[in-house]
Amino acid sequence: MNNGTLNLKVFITRKKIIVFSVIVALGVGGFFAFSYAKNNKKNIALVSLSAMSKAAKFLPISQDSKKELEVLNSIVSELTKKDDIEKSFLVLLQNADELRPGGGFLGQYAIIKIKNGNVVSTYVEDANLLDQRIQAKVTPPFPFYRLMKIRKWKFRDSNFSPDFPTNVEKAKYFFRLSGRDSKQFDGVIAVNSLVFNNIFNLTGPITVPGYGGEFNSENASRKLEEIVEKIYLLNPDLDTQNRKVIIKKLAPMIMEKIATVGNITKIAEFFHNELKNRNVMVNFTDANLQQQIASVYWDGSMSQSWGGDYLMAIDASMGALKTDHYIKRQMKYDLDFTQPKPTVTLNIKYNNTAPYGDWRTSDYHSYLRIYVPKGSEFVSSQMVSRLATSEEFNKTYFGFKVDVIMGREVDGRIVYTLPDSIKAENYKLLIQKQSGAGDVPVTVHIKTRDGEFTQHQTLKSDLKFEYSQ
Repeated sequence: MNNGTLNLKVFITRKKIIVFSVIVALGVGGFFAFSYAKNNKKNIALVSLSAMSKAAKFLPISQDSKKELEVLNSIVSELTKKDDIEKSFLVLLQNADELRPGGGFLGQYAIIKIKNGNVVSTYVEDANLLDQRIQAKVTPPFPFYRLMKIRKWKFRDSNFSPDFPTNVEKAKYFFRLSGRDSKQFDGVIAVNSLVFNNIFNLTGPITVPGYGGEFNSENASRKLEEIVEKIYLLNPDLDTQNRKVIIKKLAPMIMEKIATVGNITKIAEFFHNELKNRNVMVNFTDANLQQQIASVYWDGSMSQSWGGDYLMAIDASMGALKTDHYIKRQMKYDLDFTQPKPTVTLNIKYNNTAPYGDWRTSDYHSYLRIYVPKGSEFVSSQMVSRLATSEEFNKTYFGFKVDVIMGREVDGRIVYTLPDSIKAENYKLLIQKQSGAGDVPVTVHIKTRDGEFTQHQTLKSDLKFEYSQ
């Protein structure tokens, strides 16, 4: 180790990670890569990322990238070992342009079966088709009924929890209600559409013959959505049978470029980051694998054992459109220990950058939940409409309705007090990221009798801070 940085060469391990390639391919929009993947097995080297240690009075706590690499290697080894055992995975395909608490809107799902590390069969279906087979009347969460007039809760809305293990059980529940066997799955994987965009940072722009323009990291998911949806929404009489032919053409082009990227460390870093930033979340039925995933916080769970201050801001789009593509968020967390009770002023700024409304964009409407330490007490709010206060996951949460007109900003302000157990002495704070929310600039400012301290960070993955006197 040199200057706190891991020696990358020491930790290079060659593994066949066709399963992870399939996950990335699914982010494109469904089944398109599987036939290609089955006939094009590639070996990709996995390497560790650098982990920098920091020491100061109030600074973020760095991640242990070496441990993350070891877990990744262990999982890949398990899923690709030649044991002649077939494994089945339910993959939830989520569109982050319509944000839900557990990631993006659940528009499609896939069932992947692997054996000896190879994909042996796949099945892909729109979530709406599965929901049509559900006859049971399940009462939806209150915001769905209140803000969207949804009267029956079904599979496509199953990821209403910020806790991925909870969403996994709910998705399996609706899967069973549709008449299917949910016990077949060895694991459940959620993949946000942002993965599709991000992979073009590896491949570079791609042009598909017969389709105008190029796919790149800025426009990929939106461009694909326009090709396979817009023309059919505006012209309902068109034959929809071949609307996804573009996907079958694009898939092998992406897969071939992934497999031939010159700097193999970029591929390892890509998979690593997608897991860390919750664009990919995994849940295994195997207790050992699940424990390993949880140990590096890749299970998408809300922390229930954290012993310090806590914050998680969760949006649920209630507009039924894809306006989240244009929403830019910022957070400022001010904590004052000089008050009779520790007092937090939380500002969340929403900027709706949409230039105009169209078939997928409008004013923004969201149900916002702020999860804080259990026992916190609400004081006041501005620019957000308070709807609920409750407790779950050993936390208190405050629920609000947020509306942001196109081209405008809203600076929501929420004030609450922390329980007396949160003290300035040996203070620590965990801010967890919502899956699919993108990068959120965060400013943390604490005021104590010893002075004031500030940190500016970006919420790409979960952030931990500590302050010691």
